[in-house]
Amino acid sequence: MDMAFLESSIGVEDLVLLEPLEEESLLKNLQLRYENKEIYTYIGNVLVSVNPYQELSIYGPEFIAKYQDYTFYELKPHIYALANVAYQSLRDQDRDQCILITGESGAGKTEASKLVMSYVAAVCGKGEQVNSVKEQLLQSNPVLEAFGNAKTIRNNNSSRFGKYMDIEFDFKGSPLGGDITNYLLEKSRVVKQLEGERNFHIFYQLLAGADAQLLKALKLERDSSGYTYLNREAPRVDGMDDASNFKALQSAMIVIGFSEEEFRQVLEVTAMVLKLGNVELADEFQANGVPASGIRDGRGVQEIGELVGLNSVELERALCSRTMETAKEKVVTALSVIQAQYARDALAKNIYSRLFNWIVTRINESIKVDTGEKKKVMGVLDIYGFEILEDNSFEQFVINYCNEKLQQVFIELTLKEEQEEYKREGIPWTKVDYFDNGIICDLIEHNQRGILAMLDEECLRPGVVSDSTFLAKLNQLFSKHEHYESKVTQNAQRQYDHSMGLRCFRICHYAGKVTYNVNSFIDKNNDLLFRDLSQAMWKARHPLLRSLFPEGDPKQASLKRPPTAGAQFKSSVAILMKNLYSKNPNYIRCIKPNEHQRRAQFSSELVAVQARYLGLLENVRVRRAGYAYRQAYGAFLERYRLLSRSTWPRWNGGEREGVEKVLGDLSMSSEERAFGKTKIFIRSPKALFYLEEQRRLRLQQLATLIQKMYRGWRCRIHYQLMRKSQILISSWFRGNMQRKRYEKMKASALLIQAFVRGWKARKNYRKYFRSGAALTLANFIYRSIAQKFLLRLKDNLPSTSILDKTWPAAPYKYFSTANHELQKLFYRWKCKKFRDRLSPKQVETLREKLCASELFKGKKASYPQSVPIPFYGDYIGLQRNPKLQQLKGGEEGPVLVAETVMKVNRGNGKTSSRILLLTKGHVIITDTKNSQPKTVIALDSVARVSVTSFKDGLFSLHLSELSSVGSKGDFLLVSEHVVELLTKMYRAVLDATQRQLPVTVTEEFSVRFKESSVAVKVIQGPGGGGKRKLSCKKKGSRCLEVTVQ
Repeated sequence: MDMAFLESSIGVEDLVLLEPLEEESLLKNLQLRYENKEIYTYIGNVLVSVNPYQELSIYGPEFIAKYQDYTFYELKPHIYALANVAYQSLRDQDRDQCILITGESGAGKTEASKLVMSYVAAVCGKGEQVNSVKEQLLQSNPVLEAFGNAKTIRNNNSSRFGKYMDIEFDFKGSPLGGDITNYLLEKSRVVKQLEGERNFHIFYQLLAGADAQLLKALKLERDSSGYTYLNREAPRVDGMDDASNFKALQSAMIVIGFSEEEFRQVLEVTAMVLKLGNVELADEFQANGVPASGIRDGRGVQEIGELVGLNSVELERALCSRTMETAKEKVVTALSVIQAQYARDALAKNIYSRLFNWIVTRINESIKVDTGEKKKVMGVLDIYGFEILEDNSFEQFVINYCNEKLQQVFIELTLKEEQEEYKREGIPWTKVDYFDNGIICDLIEHNQRGILAMLDEECLRPGVVSDSTFLAKLNQLFSKHEHYESKVTQNAQRQYDHSMGLRCFRICHYAGKVTYNVNSFIDKNNDLLFRDLSQAMWKARHPLLRSLFPEGDPKQASLKRPPTAGAQFKSSVAILMKNLYSKNPNYIRCIKPNEHQRRAQFSSELVAVQARYLGLLENVRVRRAGYAYRQAYGAFLERYRLLSRSTWPRWNGGEREGVEKVLGDLSMSSEERAFGKTKIFIRSPKALFYLEEQRRLRLQQLATLIQKMYRGWRCRIHYQLMRKSQILISSWFRGNMQRKRYEKMKASALLIQAFVRGWKARKNYRKYFRSGAALTLANFIYRSIAQKFLLRLKDNLPSTSILDKTWPAAPYKYFSTANHELQKLFYRWKCKKFRDRLSPKQVETLREKLCASELFKGKKASYPQSVPIPFYGDYIGLQRNPKLQQLKGGEEGPVLVAETVMKVNRGNGKTSSRILLLTKGHVIITDTKNSQPKTVIALDSVARVSVTSFKDGLFSLHLSELSSVGSKGDFLLVSEHVVELLTKMYRAVLDATQRQLPVTVTEEFSVRFKESSVAVKVIQGPGGGGKRKLSCKKKGSRCLEVTVQ
């Protein structure tokens, strides 16, 4: 075992090395590692896993490859390390393995089993057939989770059944197939759930993920609140998508090998269970006055009959009556409403339980091994953890019984492995006293005097049998048993306990005391289904449902009583224990850090309870009873040989001799160490920590030596580099100095030559010209001409009208640029003066005209005629019509446009008169006769506008399909003031929605009409469109032709 994990680790990664060994230090160590997202901790070869309730980036192909190449202790604790040890032991040593995953509900057992299977699938062999087998094994998980998992108060994806999977491998370590065994499905959940819990996932996945056609065929409604068997308080689970999980389920069942017909039949049986819960029973009376029952509404029974091919009359008779059959006669008895409801619920539970068993059997048929060659087996056990609830019933009793047996296996196999290793290595072993829970197992499972035997005896006893008589028998039989308590035994011992009820008994389990309520123990153990119901199901024409009830066949009818639920479970547990004893165990102990499924929250009290009943501290003590640390000689010598001058830096002797030399030089007490045949054993963690401390100090010394040698080498290399650099710099410096001297001499010569040439040139200039006269004269003339140009421009300025764009021409060409700039400045000044004189209303009018120009100038033939005409807005006398004023609403502000428009019928091309009001938030279209609003269109619903380029007033309002009005289609209207109306609508949409309304000028566009569209084509008639009259003509069902006269 490589001890590199001790360095730079958070807390103690192996609790065997924990000091001091107390419950408090164990909890603090787990909490410290959990808060730093280190969820895995070792106890020797046992893995402790604390549920993080979040996704951690410590899984995937990268980590699988990493742990595949290292041994168990060489890397941080991880579930991959344990899975790798189990797989390599199976492959290389031909030892069958089993991985036992235990813990409370919500501790992460199901996820742990998935991780183990995914790791084994990733590291085993490749190939088309092997990949197919691996995919089938992995895809069995979503199928079993859908039908066997449910949301509980403690866990959103709690396994409500026990699962043991045997994965079978060939001699190369490649998977051949597997076999799944399921234990004690919690079928009572089918008909009743606690507050805040859900039924099994499949019901919600079916309702959420099935398409409308499938739901109709199954006679189901999508709303889960309409089903009695589904808890209305928790229809959805955070972080769980039922619809996508249904698709994943369908895909997984196809991969496993389910046919489409089998998948359909499974859904039909599932739907039948849901519909059974909605069958209401009512009180009735027979002719002799005896109470009876009947179906309140026969529609539900009829739909069930149509769904599975069952006679609804026979189903109603089976639900409301019971046939008592003896060897001589048959007696038909009517059931009361309570008895009929019990029969209905019992039928639903039995159908679902048998369906689940059929699915497991069908999966086993697909993944079974066909070859007859010798196989290696790895078992993965994911079973319910120890449960202590406020009200513990028969289910908790058998679950805790199973955990007692698993604890017994854990202790025996752990001690046995320790003893065998010491025996193999020749190390003396001191026996460790531990609590043997065999007495508790006998209390429950003894064939003649066990609680299960008493329960079966009470169920089979003739006469009046009840839960109270069963409890009385237990009190009489176990009155002096040290692990059994009840109100009667406490009174006999003069003990007073408020928590103990009159109908309760208590067992002192290894994990603590659990109080069980005997209510329904007899019924749940009997688990009886009336023969009438079995026979009715067998008569169904549904192949799958019929196969689930073979005892309904009259040819196979038997008066023999079927085995009880307790007897069946006891037999299954016995087979499981035999299977586990035959394999090498690997343990994963799952711990739930808090009750609220919250990340980074650690409840020390809750974890302490789990640590006690998981026996973590006891496991550490057993591990440390002999020697806390053991390691092969080779690995130990490789790590610690640097502590002895005899073995460092090189040792040529044997590995054991080298280890003896190292420990001898360290003067370690002989009581702290023992030499086995292949391993060195160290008794206490303190001795191991002493070795680690000495190694750390030695590493510091060696590091100092290495640093010294490195620094000397580095200084020598640095000196040599500096010497080479100095020689190179000197040569470059001398060359550079000579080049600079030459450049300086050259520059001086050129400067002298320049001065001489300049002196000669000046001498000649003074000889022929007067210095500076021409420049002065030219500047005077230029300034004079510019002054005259500006003075003349001042006297000839054009008028201040902004329409006057005349400007005097420049007298000289070189004044053209300045003249142009002065013209622009003057025009801008005139525009500013003009704007300053305008009122706000005039400014707004000009802005509207500017917007109209941007929208229609050069595009619409009627635009030039609209330019000189002001936008009036009110063309119907709105101020004189109070009825129309009420249409706009009190908070809409002023009406921007009010006019009479013509609405074009998209179906036949006819027009009708309408009043259109445009406000800041809506377009209101009303009838001209009754002044009632027909259509109110929000401006954010107007997607775009189409208008023609002719002089007509035709335009189309295209509405958004998402709006309530837009779903009816677009509007095709004719306005006499189309330029003004669309301009103001464009500005209103911009103000209201901060977006620009697309205005398209075109002669061909389409308008939506209900669920179809109509193409509108506008043509100009022979009159040239001067009269602006329109004629509409329907061309087929999808085209409307508009002619502009």
